[in-house]
Amino acid sequence: MHAGSSDRSELDLVIVTGISGGGRSTVARALENVGYYVIDNLPESLVGQAAELAAAGGEEVRRTAMVLDVRSRAFMTDLVGVIEDLRKGGFKPHLVFVDADDDVIIRRFEKVRRAHPLQGDGMLADGIAAERRLLEPARGSADTLFDTTHLNENQLRARVEDAFLAPSSPRLQFTCMSFGFKYGIPRDADYVADVRFLPNPYWVPALREHTGTDPDVSGYVLAQDGAEEFVESYTALLLGTTQGFEREGKRYMTIAIGCTGGKHRSVAISEEIAKRLNAAGFPANTHHRDRGNELIRHRPHRHPDPR
Repeated sequence: MHAGSSDRSELDLVIVTGISGGGRSTVARALENVGYYVIDNLPESLVGQAAELAAAGGEEVRRTAMVLDVRSRAFMTDLVGVIEDLRKGGFKPHLVFVDADDDVIIRRFEKVRRAHPLQGDGMLADGIAAERRLLEPARGSADTLFDTTHLNENQLRARVEDAFLAPSSPRLQFTCMSFGFKYGIPRDADYVADVRFLPNPYWVPALREHTGTDPDVSGYVLAQDGAEEFVESYTALLLGTTQGFEREGKRYMTIAIGCTGGKHRSVAISEEIAKRLNAAGFPANTHHRDRGNELIRHRPHRHPDPR
């Protein structure tokens, strides 16, 4: 007996896929940490049946996550079609895609001495390229993208847990991420803004070694001509989109604010925008991707599991 449409729409259903080596297993563990019932390595052909069972399964599986990857022998090539069928059936699936730069994926595989599941008799890079072609439609349709290029395992877990904690209200949640353009633009950002039009505290000797979370640096940045106008207008722009995104079922937004090195201006502006979003009633946290990069870039740290 199939669950009713109301039961299906009430199921908190997350589907996770992405590039091998991107960190899917870390995402799965993080979802378990925040209360999801996680089904790992599920064939695409069984997604619909698993969703039906979860919808009929009661409160214990009301929050269900399914992790799909090309290691499954039953993996198909039409995940977007599977998602669309779920929506037509009354479900509201949330598709999460995990990705990273090719050179990072290669280093992760080499570190654990594993072959890529699509590598065959070719090179590791050939397997990665084949998988990207296979998953390109899913990446383009993802509701949430986690780019783990610059994240270690603990950072990725924290990002996932922040995004998928059971909300106390149905409001859209924001992550305000600072970054440095010289380290690359975050690929998982929904919005990207450039604050390099503001004077750089790096050229003020007393501020150079501090970061944008320091009150002296923050005060300096926010006092510059154009800073207040930017924060006010950009926050208003974000707030103007929330009703539409909530109506479309989106619940997590990443806002990337960039400066040259990701240490001063972008950090201060991200903190201020997050503060104003919280004041407007929308949960917002901050993530400073490149703060301290000049100190920690060469330190070894544990990367997400290459699965």
